[in-house]
Amino acid sequence: MRRAELPMIACGLLLFAGPVLSAAENWPAWRGPRGNSTSTETDLPVEWSETSGIAWKTELPEWGTSTPAVWNDAVFVTTQRDEDLLLLKLDRRSGEIQWTQDVGSGTVARRGPPRKQQKFHRLHNLASPSPTTDGKLVVVHFGNGVLAAYDFEGKLRWKHDLQQEHGAYTIWWGHANSPVIVGDVVISACMQDSLADLSDERAPSYLVAHDLETGKLRWKSMRLTDAPAEQGDAYTTPILVEVDGQRQLLVMGANQLDAYDPITGKQIWYLPGLVGGRTVTGPTAADGLIYVTRGMRGPLLAVRPGGRGELPQSRIVWQATKGTPDTPCPVITKGLLFTVTDDGIARAYNAATGELHWTERLEGDYKASPLAAGGRIYFLNTSGLCTVVAASDAYEKLAENALDDETLASPAAADGHLFLRGRKTLYWVGPQ
Repeated sequence: MRRAELPMIACGLLLFAGPVLSAAENWPAWRGPRGNSTSTETDLPVEWSETSGIAWKTELPEWGTSTPAVWNDAVFVTTQRDEDLLLLKLDRRSGEIQWTQDVGSGTVARRGPPRKQQKFHRLHNLASPSPTTDGKLVVVHFGNGVLAAYDFEGKLRWKHDLQQEHGAYTIWWGHANSPVIVGDVVISACMQDSLADLSDERAPSYLVAHDLETGKLRWKSMRLTDAPAEQGDAYTTPILVEVDGQRQLLVMGANQLDAYDPITGKQIWYLPGLVGGRTVTGPTAADGLIYVTRGMRGPLLAVRPGGRGELPQSRIVWQATKGTPDTPCPVITKGLLFTVTDDGIARAYNAATGELHWTERLEGDYKASPLAAGGRIYFLNTSGLCTVVAASDAYEKLAENALDDETLASPAAADGHLFLRGRKTLYWVGPQ
């Protein structure tokens, strides 16, 4: 593995009350310590390029679209090399790859029998789910169903094959949900085509929790909705919130938003009827509201949670129907909600009322979720260009920064630096 050094160049509890202030924080999972793509870092870089502003860049075995998990000086990233599914640990200070573990193997079907098995979209492979860590163990999940936990020395602690144990994946475009650590359990979501119109035996959609230390099954909850065919597919990752003084796991997909007790797996409430299509954009929560997008670029909704059982449609506080994202998740900071569509239309809303403050076209196409930190929003497109704008109700572009790589993974932030994962390279952006 070659590494080039250039001169210069996220799972915690998401509280509706707002972020917990700290001088520096880890990025333990896909969307960070609060599951909402926000960082309390105040000194993240604003300008960089391939020749400046990068502390190190490390070549990775190709390829994957997962976001790195960062805990102190440990950086974890998953990737797929041919049929090998790999977990890498890098040293945060130097970018050196300290160890590589072969977690399993698998092939990526690009075509297959219609609806009877998953086939992968050209933009991702088996290394799409992001790793997550609690600082002692790192948990990885790959699109072939392998779920495994390793310690920081690279020792395998336990492993499961969720397809073997719970049924074959029937999601249309390749399983991509990331695992979520809640206390001493790790929770995985599977939301997919039930094939109900093809067979009397439905393909399962479910949530499953394993003991983080031992891998023992703690609970399994079936998640059965009436969503037909591809509408049952969801590539979203659950988030953890506090509602009515109770920790709740929020799940969006299959035309429904619902909440579960992460300790028992029992459903607490659900909001059905959110008909759209397959769902890629995951939920975001802040200030007592949950923001979700109906599948296939449907309306963006602000939902007030709480209570038990089925919620009425009146819990939808506001909705925006024009120019909603298909893939990138929204991000909220300073009472503003920021979105970007897959073709680069960025918008800023009043998060409480849905009032649209501004709309701007950014360059390129977008799959990564934007990052909010230090009064700025970082929009990373698929071609390595990151547009930095002020987190304001008036549009102000602060910088455009180009890297020479394909960037589908969402950015991570820790210790005054950005981690940008490309197809070929992991960049540590910031001062040396």
